[in-house]
Amino acid sequence: MNPGQHLSAADAPLGSAGLGQPDCPPEAEALRGRVRAFVRERVMPCEPVLDAGGDAARTALRGLQAEAKREGLWALPLPEEYGGQGLGLPLYAHIAEAEGASDHGPAALGSAPLLDVQMLARHADDTVRKSFLRRITGGEVRTCYAMTEPETPGTDPGLTATRAESDIAGGWVLHGRKWFTSGAGEADLITVLARVDDEGPGTDSLSLFLVPASAPGFTVVRELPVLGAGGQWEIAFDGVAVPPEHAVGAPGQALRIAGERLVLGRVLRCLRWLGQAERAFDLMCLRARSRGQSAGPLADRQLVQQMVFDSLLAIRTTRPLVHEAAARLAAGEDARLETGLAKVAAARMLQQVADAAIQVHGAAGLGPDTALPGLFRTGRTARLLDGPDELHITAVARQVLRGYSVTSRTDPPGR
Repeated sequence: MNPGQHLSAADAPLGSAGLGQPDCPPEAEALRGRVRAFVRERVMPCEPVLDAGGDAARTALRGLQAEAKREGLWALPLPEEYGGQGLGLPLYAHIAEAEGASDHGPAALGSAPLLDVQMLARHADDTVRKSFLRRITGGEVRTCYAMTEPETPGTDPGLTATRAESDIAGGWVLHGRKWFTSGAGEADLITVLARVDDEGPGTDSLSLFLVPASAPGFTVVRELPVLGAGGQWEIAFDGVAVPPEHAVGAPGQALRIAGERLVLGRVLRCLRWLGQAERAFDLMCLRARSRGQSAGPLADRQLVQQMVFDSLLAIRTTRPLVHEAAARLAAGEDARLETGLAKVAAARMLQQVADAAIQVHGAAGLGPDTALPGLFRTGRTARLLDGPDELHITAVARQVLRGYSVTSRTDPPGR
């Protein structure tokens, strides 16, 4: 590549960041390669259109989804019972990095609704499962999850203000407002966290409800750009009637159900952030090798070499943490500590690597000709998504410290 040649989003080769991955089982190796090629060759070139939203984005996404179905790459981790391919987490963890190298990869390949499908399959009424799960898996019905509220700390669900009042027919009437709800502007079904019958602060009265976007009283208030990018929404519920069969799980069990999806959701995000960091790393190295100055290529500069080293170190040291969390979760073990470590490490790592890649690109790294602004934006928001860094740091430290006794003179417990 000539020094001044344009670098497209999918140009960079797989470099050293992709090495050091846990051994991929033979049955997943070829599939990972196919997913990687699909994301790089089909999804990444469409990112400008997909990022812009609107009718053009919807058309482009439907086209990508149709291609993924034709190529046998659709809904890989979703249950076979509902039309997915049933790829379990031990295998899917090796695919998720490649799939998540683009923010649009999971939607294009049909894995985006995994958390909602699993939640509804386990906890929804049989009528809901029969009505929606195959259609969600097939991409006909779009879902989102509404938990965070304006003026209410997302880290303290006990203060949830949205309320669900019981009615004489056995159903519920919802009042409240949610924001930073991913995909709400395009969703057909919204899972809503609400307090039953307006009881006081606490978590025992929290429940989950499935609300059709077509229900009277539901309103999309506004889109909330995140550092200039769309996809997050504020929504309102003004007397929305919810039939009894649309309650998800037993009353008061919302946080237990939410906890199931949060742990898996955090692991999936971390895997996808690894894929995005590898993408930024490859772009940085390609820029360093191709960009020449009067004194020689950028790759010969020690400060650039330092950024390459630090970025590679960050990726290589984070990847085992993420895959350890995935392995413990897949084995049915308590993965809270490992997930907390992985989530903080992966968020910091993505922000660090994307920032270094922008620095090596110079002004070009701030503009629309590479994926780097979007990767950096994801890295910064990653430190708040699914709980801020501080929440996970505190939770992990408390869990570790509980294993130590001030009166004990024996060796501390193993970790």
